Amino acid sequence: MRTMTLKNFFRIFLFFGFQIPILAWSQKAGQTGLNIPFEKYQLSNGLTVVLHVDKSDPMVAVAIQYHVGSNREVKGKTGFAHLFEHIMFQRSENVGEDQFFRKIQNAGGDLNGGTGNDGTVYYEVVPKNALELVLWLESDRMGYLLNTVTPSSFANQQNVVQNEKRQMMDNAPYGFTNYVIDKNLFPDGHPYSWQVIGEMEDLQNATIDDVKNFYRKYYIPGNATLVIAGDINPAEVKGLVEKYFGEIPAGNSITDLPKMDVSLDQTKRLYHEDNFANAPRLTIVWPTIHEYTNDAYALDFLGELLSGGKKSPLYKVLIEEKQLAPRVMAYNNSMELAGKFTISVMANPGVDLDDVESAINEAFERFEKEGFTEKDVERIKAKLETQFYQGISSVLMKAFNLARYNEYAGDPGYIEKDLASLMAVTQDDIWRVYRHYIKGKNYVMASFVPKGKPELATQGSIAAGIKEENVEQAMEAKPVSSGQEEAILKTPTRLDRSIEPPLGPEPVVTPPKIWKAETKNGISITGIEQTELPLVQFSLIIKGGQTLDDPAKPGVANLLALMMKSGTREMTAQELEEAIELLGSSINIYAAPEAIVFDVSCLDRNFEKTLDLLGKMIFEPRWDSKEFEIYKKRTINTLIQRKASPEYQAQIAYNQILFGKDHILSFPVAGTESSVALITLDDVKKYYSSYFAPNVVSFQIAGSPARKRILSSMKIFEKKWPSGKVVLPAVKSPVIPEKPVIYFVDVPGAKQSVIRVGCPGIPRNHPDFYP
Repeated sequence: MRTMTLKNFFRIFLFFGFQIPILAWSQKAGQTGLNIPFEKYQLSNGLTVVLHVDKSDPMVAVAIQYHVGSNREVKGKTGFAHLFEHIMFQRSENVGEDQFFRKIQNAGGDLNGGTGNDGTVYYEVVPKNALELVLWLESDRMGYLLNTVTPSSFANQQNVVQNEKRQMMDNAPYGFTNYVIDKNLFPDGHPYSWQVIGEMEDLQNATIDDVKNFYRKYYIPGNATLVIAGDINPAEVKGLVEKYFGEIPAGNSITDLPKMDVSLDQTKRLYHEDNFANAPRLTIVWPTIHEYTNDAYALDFLGELLSGGKKSPLYKVLIEEKQLAPRVMAYNNSMELAGKFTISVMANPGVDLDDVESAINEAFERFEKEGFTEKDVERIKAKLETQFYQGISSVLMKAFNLARYNEYAGDPGYIEKDLASLMAVTQDDIWRVYRHYIKGKNYVMASFVPKGKPELATQGSIAAGIKEENVEQAMEAKPVSSGQEEAILKTPTRLDRSIEPPLGPEPVVTPPKIWKAETKNGISITGIEQTELPLVQFSLIIKGGQTLDDPAKPGVANLLALMMKSGTREMTAQELEEAIELLGSSINIYAAPEAIVFDVSCLDRNFEKTLDLLGKMIFEPRWDSKEFEIYKKRTINTLIQRKASPEYQAQIAYNQILFGKDHILSFPVAGTESSVALITLDDVKKYYSSYFAPNVVSFQIAGSPARKRILSSMKIFEKKWPSGKVVLPAVKSPVIPEKPVIYFVDVPGAKQSVIRVGCPGIPRNHPDFYP
């Protein structure tokens, strides 16, 4: 049996993006519950530890959830939690500058972290022989960090955060939307009234003592949950946890914040002239309720009913009938302390947002008049159930969820109740929350319009009062340095923490068995059988993609991919969408530079039915001219909107320079505004008839179905797909420049520069690609 070292396997694992399920699933008749065994205990200093054993692969995921986000800050001293997310990656008393990433990556692992409104999480996924290394690193930044926060390192991170704020807010279209909404939805001083990144004035005015006191209060054992999941020996792990975390001081006890649900005594209508936006956007937000409540679950369903799919009233009115926007979203976001329900409409360029507001009101009227059926609720349940399992289908995601459930629901095993609450939502629940939180209630409305076009904002809106940064006068912390390396005082400890634990014996992994087959008409099939979860993931890949487009008319492959969901011979686009969702399945189709890809996920019990629907989409396309015009207009408007992003402009310029302006890969996969305007439905049909043939198709599947079952189900593709011989043209390789060249693209008003550096590389099939 072939084996390889785990370090090499893990790198391949990350490269291909495989997800190996580790949930125990009971599939006996009448049983539908999750069985996720764990052990929870607490150290004497208050650190909660959760262990989950999974021997399927010799890997370990570690997640540490600190119960501190921006909601623990106070007005005038914001941004501290996000600042410490940065600082904790820099160094600690016994770990050198930038060594967290290097040590984990050198061990064959991956790591990262993030801060939100309610918490901060750090994670590592490593071969099991690197677990002790991870615990040494994580414990050092929990208990032995503050002495490394020096005047110069503090100033450096202040400037890093300032630059991140420019990237996320100042230099991005609609970047201030959440700032405007939250400042007006939540009362002054509410923990959600400021952004996670904080106010720049607060960070600039903060002292080292301010931030150190914040750290001492919240980054303590009793305010965190440590989860270790994977191929572990619990007794050995407990010893290691005690060794590295046991002597960290407990700190003072932290009390959970009370729930702070809010209401509005009046509607607020605001607008902002956005420097980067080239199309208007309308956002309406209602205050709702905190997480893990019956109302929060019902509000999730309400969002799906209002905007989720072609049957939804917001889609029908705004996109299909009035064609005011390429996309619309409605969703609930319930957090630890409070919640909000959002409708966001990215309008077409030049659209008056008064018309968008009227269309939203019309959609509400239609929702109230036509209602929804029990079948609609079951369809959403099937969809959400599948998404729920997908979200916890890897050892890392399991660690995240065990940590989060413990900190915010008080029980790592709350996952079962969470799913049960989701499945218990009724029609009456949905109508109740609609009437209680949305219908006739006050809201915050934000109109973001292109600079110089305030007339596109909704009537009665007042200026949002955003203070935009003058880059030439930008605040910047001045590093304090004597020109010598700053000495770091080390905290005395029983354990000699200066000794880095060595990696254990490198484990050997047996890769999952990969089987291959080929249908009679030439479709290549590759499969991996995984039975831990009742889930199936598969992709049908048709080679060619954008490379088969005419450079004079790029975008045909993209429109064809979109049209594949416009219905079948016997089903309209709406009926097809409902049929897919009733199965709890998803079929996503997209064009890539070298392929058109059908990505599919479904429950095991619905594999054959989902595959049958996929076959009908491919063999019996509806070619609905009305749907084609909708997709075409949406594509053009989306391309216009993307031009507002400096990142997008940089990528387009880079591709044109790299490949040359006449090369097909120098264009966006979606084409250009002018090229898409010229594309006809006949162009799409011609691509389909010319290039959809089984000899350029590969089928890749991972999940619970066995090989025999899969091959039997694939007979429809043998029967209905005649053998053909598509010859893919050779794609001209870009020319390697003789010497480095620097190009500039001027973006007036930009607060920040975007840099692309690169050169032509070798193709994936080159023998030197992997070495």
